[in-house]
Amino acid sequence: MASSEVDTKFLGQFAKNIQLDHPLLAQNLFQILGNLTMLSKMVVKARKLRRLDTTRDTKSVELYTRIIWYAKEGLKILEQYVLPLVAGFGELKVLVYKLRASYYHLYVLFHNTPAITLRTPKISTPPGLTSPRCKEKGGPVGGPPGLSLPPDITGSFLIPALDYRPFATQCFEDASILADCQLWGSHPLRLSVKVEYTAFIYDCLDEASRSRELAQKTINEVNNAEEGMDDDMFEDAAELVSILGKMMKRGLGTGTSAGTSTVGASGSDEGTLRGRGGDLERTPRLHGDTLPPMHNPI
Repeated sequence: MASSEVDTKFLGQFAKNIQLDHPLLAQNLFQILGNLTMLSKMVVKARKLRRLDTTRDTKSVELYTRIIWYAKEGLKILEQYVLPLVAGFGELKVLVYKLRASYYHLYVLFHNTPAITLRTPKISTPPGLTSPRCKEKGGPVGGPPGLSLPPDITGSFLIPALDYRPFATQCFEDASILADCQLWGSHPLRLSVKVEYTAFIYDCLDEASRSRELAQKTINEVNNAEEGMDDDMFEDAAELVSILGKMMKRGLGTGTSAGTSTVGASGSDEGTLRGRGGDLERTPRLHGDTLPPMHNPI
């Protein structure tokens, strides 16, 4: 999903903590939270439909359009009413930049030109059997002879039909650089950025080796982190590290189980986090840094 439970948890906490001092920003954050809550259910359903058959025209067309509409509205609020107001925050700024990348990630998954084909098993017809989806005599026809079918313009009335991978890649890079500068190695928000960036590289850029390297590098950085965490943050970080451990083995074949634990380069188990303990501030912290300009093709 474009936004993990960690993202929504922090987003709600930030909005609650700043609503007295920054009511307008808090209101927009709550709107983003509602937008992501609606999107999460639709994205899970849509990805399951894609696993069935990515070639046939199904009810998922309407679902994809709804996803793009919600993503467009959420991105509009984020870029116009939230990003300009978070320049002085630390954790919140990282989260906002990560969510911007997540919205573009949805554009790539469900409205990219050319379309993205996920690395999932496809339905195949056993030898000797006729596919129930094959064209038979007397069945539905696509149009008169010599007249080609119209191009797929689903959702094009909402956003242009473009290749959004460069935009999404730049947004993930911006969020990743900011997270590395503002947060320590095992911070859940930093790990959330790395988890989705790793998935984006694997699914959308088709660079399995680079995706595994990023997952391994992030796990090593977590194992080397010495900062303390409270129990809640530790649990969030442990869950994200577990996901990274599985991503580290994607595309390697059946010889390696995705659910087993491996030892990273630092010599620590990938599911083990160090530096637990210590009280940390959960409200946004002020920082005065600058970032590259926003990227919005719309």
